[in-house]
Amino acid sequence: MRKDVGIDGDAQRLSQLVWMLFLKIFDDRERVWELLQDDYRSPLPEQYRWRNWAAAAEGMTGDALKQFLDNDLFPGLQQLEVKGGDQRAYVIRSVFKDAYNYMKSGQLIRQVINKIQKGIDFNKAQEGHLFGDMYEQLLCDLQAAGNAGEFYTPRAVTEFMVRMVNPRLGEKIMDPACGTGGFLSCSIEHMRKHDVKTVDDEIQLQGSIFGVEKKPLPYLLCTTNMILHGIEVPNNIRHDNSLARPLISGTPKECVDMVITNPPFGGMEEDGIETNFPAAFRTRETADLFLVLIMQLLKIGGRAALVLSDSFLFGEGIKTRIKEKLLQECNLHTIVRLPNGVFNPYTGIKTNLLFFTKGMPTEHIWFYEHPYPPGVKSYNKTKSMKIKEFDAEVAWWGIEANGFKHREANRFAWKVSLEDIQARNYNLDCKNPHVEEQEIHDPHVLVAQYHAMQDDITALRSQLKNILDAALTPKPFNPDK
Repeated sequence: MRKDVGIDGDAQRLSQLVWMLFLKIFDDRERVWELLQDDYRSPLPEQYRWRNWAAAAEGMTGDALKQFLDNDLFPGLQQLEVKGGDQRAYVIRSVFKDAYNYMKSGQLIRQVINKIQKGIDFNKAQEGHLFGDMYEQLLCDLQAAGNAGEFYTPRAVTEFMVRMVNPRLGEKIMDPACGTGGFLSCSIEHMRKHDVKTVDDEIQLQGSIFGVEKKPLPYLLCTTNMILHGIEVPNNIRHDNSLARPLISGTPKECVDMVITNPPFGGMEEDGIETNFPAAFRTRETADLFLVLIMQLLKIGGRAALVLSDSFLFGEGIKTRIKEKLLQECNLHTIVRLPNGVFNPYTGIKTNLLFFTKGMPTEHIWFYEHPYPPGVKSYNKTKSMKIKEFDAEVAWWGIEANGFKHREANRFAWKVSLEDIQARNYNLDCKNPHVEEQEIHDPHVLVAQYHAMQDDITALRSQLKNILDAALTPKPFNPDK
C-alpha cells in the first residue's frame, strides 16, 4: 500500500485495509449461513460478493479492477437496496457510506487482496481470534498516524470490567461510545459462556447488544467485529453521535440494563452539543457528557462500568455537579484506581474504573488501588497488563446484592463515607490511607534540601580534614617511651 500514489499516510492505508477485511469476513460468514439456513439469500448482488471478484489470485487486476471498485462496487454498496427489510443490506450500506478506495494502482490492489485472501480464514476459530490482536495493532498504527482519541482498551481491563458487572441473558447491554466493539464482544462471550444453552437463547442474545460509534473507521471495525463474534445482523450498532440527541428525548423503552464503556477523555465536543443537556451540566468535555448520558440511559437497578481519567475525580465546577448527581441517583460502590501506563502507548493519563448501580444513593465508596505486579515499574507495548493481575480484586469483590458486606479493608482497599466525600466538595481523588505519604518533590523544597546537604557535606569534609591532619602530623620523639 505504501507504494501506491493514492495512499496519503497511515490513516488512509488502514481505512483501505478495513473495508477489504469487512468484505472478506462477511463472505466467510456467508459460507456458514448458507450451510445452516436452507433459505439463505445474500443481500449482495452476485458481482459484488468477495468470492466472485476478489478470491481468485489470478482474477481481475490492473485498470479493470480499479474501474470496477470505483465505478461499480462502491456506488453499488453505498446505494444497496434494502429488499423486504433485509437488515444485512442495511448494515452493509451503512458501513460503506463513508468508505473509500484510496488506491490508484489496480496491480497493487490485487496484491493486497491476495494477501488477505490467503492470510486468514475467519471461520477457523483460532484464526478468527487473531482479529483482536489485529485490532490492537490497527489502533496503535492509527494513533501513530495522528488520529487522537482511538484508545484501545487493554483486553485485561475489558475482561475484568465485564466480569464484575456480569451481563446476563435477557438484559440489554449498551456501549454508547463503542469504538471497535471490545466491551460488546467480551459481553457476548461472557453471556455465551454462562447462559446460552439453546438456539432460542442465542436468538435472544443476538438482539441484546447495542452500540453507537461516531467515527467511520471504528464503526466499520465494530460492525466487522460483531459479525466475527456471531452477531449475524449487527443492526443495533449505529453510526452516530450518542450525545447529539436532547437528553429529554429519551424514552423508558430505550433504557438498558447495563452500560459498559470507555468514553473518549480529553476530547471536546463541537459547538451546540452541550445544549442537548440540562443547563447545570453543560460542558463541551466529552467524558463528562457521557457520564450524564449514562445515568439517563440506565433503567432503575441498571449497572454501569466505565473508564474515567483522574481529572474527573478531582475536577470542580460542572464536574462537581455531575458527581453530586451521580452520588444522589446511583450507588457508586467501587472505584478501582489503575496505575500509570495502562493505556500506553496511546496516552499516559492516569485512569480509574467506576462501577455503579442506578436507583439508590451512595452511602460509601470502596476504593481499590491496583498495584503493579512484582518486578514491573510501568506498562508498555511489550509489557501490557494481564487479566491475572485482577485476581486479587475478584477475590475481594463480594456480592452487590448483600451490600458487599464481606469486603474488608486491606493495604490496597479502603472505604470512604458519603459524608467525607461531601466534606471534600465531592473530590473523589482519595489517596490510599494505608500507604505512607510520599515526599512531595516541590522544586523549592528540593533546592533548599540540596543547599542544606551541601553545607553538611562541607562541615563533614572539614572535620575529616582535621582528623586526618592530626593523625598524619609527626609527633616529637620521646626517648623515655
